Amino acid sequence: MTDARAASRKFWSVLKGAGGEASRLWIAAAALCMVLFFAHSCASVEAGQVAVRINNVTGNMEVITQPGVILRLPFGIHDVYILDVSPQTFHMRGETNMSALIVKELQVRASDGSNFAFNDTTILFRAIPLKADETLRDSGLDHAYYEWLLPYVRTILRDEFGRESTLGVSNPTTFGQAEDRAKQRVNKLLGEHGIEITSIVTPRPRFSKEYEDLIEARNGAENQLAVIDSELQRAKTERDRKLAEVERDQNKVIQTKRADLEAALATAATQSTQIHREVDSYKIDKVAIGEAAKSAAKGQALELKGQLTAQYQSRQAEIDAFRNQPVERVMERLGERLKGVTIAIEPIRQDGSPQRVQLENVGGAK
Repeated sequence: MTDARAASRKFWSVLKGAGGEASRLWIAAAALCMVLFFAHSCASVEAGQVAVRINNVTGNMEVITQPGVILRLPFGIHDVYILDVSPQTFHMRGETNMSALIVKELQVRASDGSNFAFNDTTILFRAIPLKADETLRDSGLDHAYYEWLLPYVRTILRDEFGRESTLGVSNPTTFGQAEDRAKQRVNKLLGEHGIEITSIVTPRPRFSKEYEDLIEARNGAENQLAVIDSELQRAKTERDRKLAEVERDQNKVIQTKRADLEAALATAATQSTQIHREVDSYKIDKVAIGEAAKSAAKGQALELKGQLTAQYQSRQAEIDAFRNQPVERVMERLGERLKGVTIAIEPIRQDGSPQRVQLENVGGAK
């Protein structure tokens, strides 16, 4: 009993320091406990990961997308689950399913009844960070959300590519439209589970041997058509070039002719102006001469009119005076007029009792 008490005192003396102070071992033990407590109460989120912290008391789920250290309360208050949201690749290739991300190749039946397949269809996807709580609730822990891809992707791709004919699938434009439709439908369904398709990469579809030969023949015809189009474009370019040269030469000739005609027109205009000037001068001169002649003739006419009026008045006065003279004077004047005139009077009897004597001017009287 005494030995036990002595051993107990010795143990407690070791734990206590000198002067009754706490031993360094206690401090180390407390620090170790604190480290273990904080290590258990913290979780680390790396780049490309998100954390879903569940409060088991309230049932609240919180999505943490920022990388770093997050707090997790112990004793079952908090549960923290890490979810990988980095880009992932889903392949459909080969003859069998190898894993959740590598499955059998995609085979499609076209709208015209022909079959075709893709050697390696690649789907780029990821878990949506802000919907990590939905992904965790619908799919489960870790990469359980991979299981949603195979049924949705294969079914929708078969459906959308099957809407196209064989020629449509061979056309990159229409095939790209089918890819876009498939991507929209898949994202609409997978988005409800917190998964997003970022890209669909499909190789050239593989057909039967007979159809591949027909495709090669069509490609050869299209290449020949492209060569013909190129030749036509080259011929058109050459034609346009020659037309441009002809047009340039003709424009040069036209410009030369136009310049000559404009020069001739300018010369003719100058000559016309000169002729008009000479004509105007000639007209002015002739009009002046005519006006002068007219004025002279008018003056002469007035003078002659005066003379004729005077002569007329003189003759009229003579007539008036002659009219008032006696018969003897008249007969005298008549004799003067008939001076030198021989009048032969020969009576002519035509009937038994002549009634008149006819006087004829034989010699001419003045």
